[in-house]
Amino acid sequence: MTDELKISRELIDKLADSRKIVFFTGSGVSAESGIPTFRGDDGLWKRFSAQELANFDSFMRNPDLVWEWYQYRRRIIHDSHPNAGHHAIVNFEKYFDVTVVTQNVDNLHQRAGSSRVLELHGNITRNKCIQCGEFYSGEIHLEDNTPPHCGCGGLIRPDVVWFGENLPEGVYEQAEERCESCDVMFVIGTSGVVYPAALLPSAALSSGAIVIDVNIDEGDHHHGKRYFIKGRSGEVLPLLFEHVKRLKEY
Repeated sequence: MTDELKISRELIDKLADSRKIVFFTGSGVSAESGIPTFRGDDGLWKRFSAQELANFDSFMRNPDLVWEWYQYRRRIIHDSHPNAGHHAIVNFEKYFDVTVVTQNVDNLHQRAGSSRVLELHGNITRNKCIQCGEFYSGEIHLEDNTPPHCGCGGLIRPDVVWFGENLPEGVYEQAEERCESCDVMFVIGTSGVVYPAALLPSAALSSGAIVIDVNIDEGDHHHGKRYFIKGRSGEVLPLLFEHVKRLKEY
């Protein structure tokens, strides 16, 4: 074993010998930056479930309420910063062909400097018109709590995937292709129960890749051909990178 975390030398050697790596990340990675997993813990938002706010029907019924919630979430994200796990993933690009596939919408991987990020559930920093599809980036200010409208007259909504909606066109297919062609896939901070994203580790395994689960909760991760490392991504990934770096520069 290496250091205080249970990481086998065999796993480190296999990682160092690989060429293509996929990091598949979920809300646990963002939580290490202080971002709540889905909704606020106090005030108005305790009265609503995520399903009540993150769906198209709710948006059409009460767009000002949904916008207020997303503006609240954006303020939290704006004040958050990439953590050690995000930065370690960027460092792996020095030695490997790295793809980040994320279920998170907070843009932290891009802010950390990752060069190839596939966002399965969209990006909260972007917006789009529900009528003409035009995209709007940057901050949007709500005047008198009035939902923003596009020049065509359509309502503007956050560019995120809501309950009951399909993933962005082509993104899942790109992610699946990357998983099927990688040598190592990290599954980090996700419970692996949201579909179709939960199918991606199986695609990697079926193609002969090593799958490594990194999570603070063991759950059902440590089974079959998958490796499991218990810990936070901000602790595990920097340590792994340092071991791999030593082997690469030996």
